[in-house]
Amino acid sequence: LNRPSDDTISGSSGVFRHGEVQVTHLGVGGDFHWDNVRGRVMTQFGMYSQTMPAGDASPGRGQWNLDNAYRYVAEANGDYHWDVLHGVNVDAGVFTSDMGLWGYYQFDNWTYQPSFISQNMPWYLNGVRVQIFPSDKLKIEPWIINGWQSYGKSNKAPGIGGQVLWRPNGRVSIALNNYWGTDTLGHPGRKRVHSDSSIQVKYVDRPAGPITKAAFTVTFGAGCEYGGGVSCGGGSASSPSQYVLGFMTYHRVWFNRDRNAFTVGGGAIWNPGRYLVLLPPVNGATARSGTPYFTAKPGDEFSAWDLQAACDYMPSQFVTFRGEFTHRGASVPYFSGAGGVT
Repeated sequence: LNRPSDDTISGSSGVFRHGEVQVTHLGVGGDFHWDNVRGRVMTQFGMYSQTMPAGDASPGRGQWNLDNAYRYVAEANGDYHWDVLHGVNVDAGVFTSDMGLWGYYQFDNWTYQPSFISQNMPWYLNGVRVQIFPSDKLKIEPWIINGWQSYGKSNKAPGIGGQVLWRPNGRVSIALNNYWGTDTLGHPGRKRVHSDSSIQVKYVDRPAGPITKAAFTVTFGAGCEYGGGVSCGGGSASSPSQYVLGFMTYHRVWFNRDRNAFTVGGGAIWNPGRYLVLLPPVNGATARSGTPYFTAKPGDEFSAWDLQAACDYMPSQFVTFRGEFTHRGASVPYFSGAGGVT
């Protein structure tokens, strides 16, 4: 509506062009099982194949064009399963990220467009994870990965982290994610630490009632970078504070035998230094190239917020029609504006 000179949409991980018909994501693949050996392959064609790798600066270190090597693959991993405890799996390869409540595939989510705190979390991980199920209600999952949404490593150290997922019953799900890594290209002394936690609660489940289900979710994320000229807190001119704080909360109601649903929610994010903010793709800019039109220097301010409402009609488990309204605001020029991409 601001009449940009092209159809690029800035600051989105769900929709990338305005006023056009585009294929966002075409994935073909599946899961494979043979005794205790498992595997998954899922392709990635369409807009996702261009936009997801653009947030990864790690191909700037080393050769072999990693962004192109993985561009058309969303998931490709080989796994082995042991029948101990309630199951132990070791997965190696590329897999979608557990961080951020909204997942890689929009069909799985309550809204099409993610809120900021989920949008700026990793969408994929490349490395090894171990899934340990001490019970049928608890999963403990350590990771050794190349980095924060990284095909390769931006510096020498790998990323480490993990998830604890607890579902004590069919109504409550709690996920705790933690991460540490060195993810700023060209700054090996800069470290990143991050925590992302969410809870989902289903408080109504009456298949025969006028409201068949109702649930809410709350997500909170916090982290910072330190070393290499930045600090977590109490920053100075020579070492500015570089941190992220964010939250999102949503409420969803299903009715008409789960054929209709209504979702409302939103969130906010504060990220001085802009190290998690999606870079506006001015003149094809990526996280590797950067752009002078939207810098990500230590101390550069960024805060943003959003509100959303979505109405779903789901005539079958395979089809969803969704109408969605999203309003966003930012403390600095960020979105596509009059005359171009601001």
